[in-house]
Amino acid sequence: MCGIAGIFAYNDSASPVVPEEILKIREAMRPRGPDGAGLWAAADGRLALAHRRLSIIDLSEAGAQPMATADGALRVVFNGEIYNFRELRRELEGQGHRFRSSSDTEVLLHLYRQHGRGMVSRLRGMYAFALWDEAGKSCLLARDPFGIKPLYYADDGGTLRFASQVKALLAGGGCDTAPSPAGQAGFFLWGCLPEPYTLYRGIRSLEPGASLVVAAKGRPKLNQFCSITEELRQAEAAGERRPGEAGEVKARLREALTDSVSHHLIADVPVGLFLSSGLDSATVTALACQAGGRMQAVTLGFQEFKGAVADETLLAGKIARRYGAEHRCQWITREDFQRDLPRILHAMDQPSTDGVNTYFVAKAAAAAGLKVALSGLGGDELLGGYPSFREIPRLAGVLAWAEKFPRLGRACRIISAPLMQHLTSPKYAGLLEYGGTYAGAYLLRRSLFMPWELPEVLDPDLAREGWRELQTLVRLEETVRGLKGSQLRVSALELAWYMRHQLLRDADWAGMAHSLEIRVPLVDLELLRRVAPLLALKAPPTKQDMARTPDQPMPVEVLNRGKTGFSIPVSRWLAEAEDHQELSRQRGLRGWAQLVYRHHTGVA
Repeated sequence: MCGIAGIFAYNDSASPVVPEEILKIREAMRPRGPDGAGLWAAADGRLALAHRRLSIIDLSEAGAQPMATADGALRVVFNGEIYNFRELRRELEGQGHRFRSSSDTEVLLHLYRQHGRGMVSRLRGMYAFALWDEAGKSCLLARDPFGIKPLYYADDGGTLRFASQVKALLAGGGCDTAPSPAGQAGFFLWGCLPEPYTLYRGIRSLEPGASLVVAAKGRPKLNQFCSITEELRQAEAAGERRPGEAGEVKARLREALTDSVSHHLIADVPVGLFLSSGLDSATVTALACQAGGRMQAVTLGFQEFKGAVADETLLAGKIARRYGAEHRCQWITREDFQRDLPRILHAMDQPSTDGVNTYFVAKAAAAAGLKVALSGLGGDELLGGYPSFREIPRLAGVLAWAEKFPRLGRACRIISAPLMQHLTSPKYAGLLEYGGTYAGAYLLRRSLFMPWELPEVLDPDLAREGWRELQTLVRLEETVRGLKGSQLRVSALELAWYMRHQLLRDADWAGMAHSLEIRVPLVDLELLRRVAPLLALKAPPTKQDMARTPDQPMPVEVLNRGKTGFSIPVSRWLAEAEDHQELSRQRGLRGWAQLVYRHHTGVA
């Protein structure tokens, strides 16, 4: 886990790279890589690559970056982990390649030399990297298919700037910082920034499963090399062709999960665990201890929840004892939240209404001496653990007729919205207008503010322009296009929207605030390819089936515990803070969203 950055003046009319700018960008990412820093600049002043290092694999100087081939023809800066790098290395050595380190970074260089830009299809892991090809005078940027690792870029038509964080690019001072209507409206719509937008017109996110090639004197070329929706389409077709027996399905699920967790344990430092009382983290803990022996698990507790259903600590302790994990429970109070609030907001690279829980559990893990921790993130999205898997198909089915009468839905919303705002959730006003499709029903389910409410929290012109630019319903429809089964359609939405834009991004900034690498073995392309065909069966595997995959049975209390989610009392804490009481009176996380937005934009 690291921070990467670069500046490439690819057009002759662009000014040479200013060393001070790339250094400012790099040093703004110091928490991402406290173990070392590197910089390489081309002799002609047209390119500079920079790196902050968190040493996880090959802790020696041989693993330092930017890394080059022996002849200097290829150079790379890399953030993330390649979990199949050992298999790839053996294959490359068999083809005559010679290595000078034991790092996964060096595998990228030799893999590119062997396969060119098609190398990305061979990678299993979480990654964002930039690779310079001296012969072709081109720079290749790439990001993993789920978007676990971030990569942002700014291109003014002559110079490409990129980094692992938006705030790092801002620190350099060379990017257009005019507000992005789509980014600002998107934040209030979802409580996070939908990619590829950021708060700024001039800075965009490289989308997951995409590569960007920029060559000297050429035009940048974007390429989508992997699509999660397309992966699910292929999986659905494969599942329909092969029915599968119940015993076979469970065996295939067990093999896929065990394989993914084992790959995610690869490291030259100890790997720990985030442990709640839910099935996802409990299963990851069980399988990790099964594969890696005694490990350290960290659980958060909140005084407000002590002894209540939302208290994770007691069952988490039982899980840890069952599988032989060393257990550390960290209690968080309102005072902890108030004291850390400025640092939380500063660490939050882009505004988000989530991630506070991950911030504190990452802080506890780092205090325990860990540099890597496994999270159970992704289990709900893969195996249908959210209420959305029941509610969205039901809503879209019941209200499908309303799609034939769009004017009726809009009229009902306009008439009822003022009343709904005072009596119940404003979303009920949009049931007929949006509820008849999977896309609209998902918007109702996951949105923070509804589209017609955006002019109330943003400049009205900015809000309307942002909603038009976002094309939210069109993009949601594209996410489920070609999928037939309800579970796979909802899974596609949750994977490509909520998980990608919020959960994974929050895991990145919250972990990096404490120089902790968070790994997500339930978010793995090979796992998806092996499990998704099973989800197209008449009796698809469930999270209960997942929890029964470890060799040693899960405690029965964990199996019988209902879905509660990982709660954190942010609204209550805001209510108890004198300077935020007005925001705390708003519905749900709306007040917290406005506090976060004000911090990031300076808007009063």
